[in-house]
Amino acid sequence: MPTAEPPDNRPEHARHEYREASDAEAKALASGLRLKILRLTLDEPLTNKEIADILDLAPATALHHVRRLVQTGFLRPGEARRGARGAKEIPYRATGKSWYVSTPVGVHSMLDAFIDEVGKSAEHEVEMTRLGLRLSDADLSEFRERLYALLKEMHDRPRDADGERVSVFVAIHPDTSAPPRP
Repeated sequence: MPTAEPPDNRPEHARHEYREASDAEAKALASGLRLKILRLTLDEPLTNKEIADILDLAPATALHHVRRLVQTGFLRPGEARRGARGAKEIPYRATGKSWYVSTPVGVHSMLDAFIDEVGKSAEHEVEMTRLGLRLSDADLSEFRERLYALLKEMHDRPRDADGERVSVFVAIHPDTSAPPRP
């Protein structure tokens, strides 16, 4: 007699497997504006009009980006509802899938979204550090594994509806400030 799969008790946002992005997914994540939409809809569903208002966009522009995110599975439409004037509204919510998709494009879109978010924060609210390291290949590999394991652990925890909303941006890159070695 076949046995049933055990239930997946991970939070919904953690039910994806890490993988390379398809071309369509990579293109969807290559837009800083789409990354902002995903961040806005991470904890609460928003309609296209609400997204457009928050981001100061024309509703048609917001809808174009929302549709691209829905087509690639990064946003999920909720149940249609009636708005204040009786119009049909569809709320959208981020699926959490973007965390599990690796894409070679999007570095600048991530930086643009990060700079925009940090720019809207008071200086005393932003904790940042910057350091240069000189690591062997093995140490760099260990550093990456441990760092991403911690980020994944925190991401996969159930979301606390009353918890403080924070964003984390991590970049590991070659140190271009030093002169090249002979």
